[in-house]
Amino acid sequence: MEIKITSQQMLKGLHILSWIIFIGICIQAGGYLFNIVFLLTGNPFGPNYFWNDADLSGLYTYDAGYFLVIAFMMIIVSVLKALMFYWIVKIVHDKKLDMEQPFNKELGRFIFNLSYAAMGIAIFSGWIWKYSEWFIKKGVFMPSLQSMHVDGAGAWLFIAVILFVIAHIFKRGIEIQSENELTI
Repeated sequence: MEIKITSQQMLKGLHILSWIIFIGICIQAGGYLFNIVFLLTGNPFGPNYFWNDADLSGLYTYDAGYFLVIAFMMIIVSVLKALMFYWIVKIVHDKKLDMEQPFNKELGRFIFNLSYAAMGIAIFSGWIWKYSEWFIKKGVFMPSLQSMHVDGAGAWLFIAVILFVIAHIFKRGIEIQSENELTI
């Protein structure tokens, strides 16, 4: 018995998966933001029980300003991830993926936007990693990058470069396709 999955069925499944991931990342970003606001309004347990058990109490007792910097960078990373999945959900929902003519301006812009967002994630994750190392050298207890959901700066940089190359290939494909349409 052979099971055949068409590209439309695969696209539908990826669309549903993208929605699930998008909602999860939005909840994560909202959790970080809520915890910061709750902490700033006087919650004494805030840094101990930050979102998803990221214990930032050592950093908070060391310096509340540095805590806010790390927390806001964590929010930026989460928002950029959510934005990437929003763009994926939007392009599939708006039916901008045309398999007959894949080289269109919307898809080219979509890939460029994904590459810029991945680059932003790589930059902010790298900064958090550098800050964490610096604080650890100063003797401040820092949670793991995995618990803060900002690990993999190198992987995000790799993804950004690959997407940037693909975006330029698409840009050239769009130019060739528009030239061919003009010569007809």
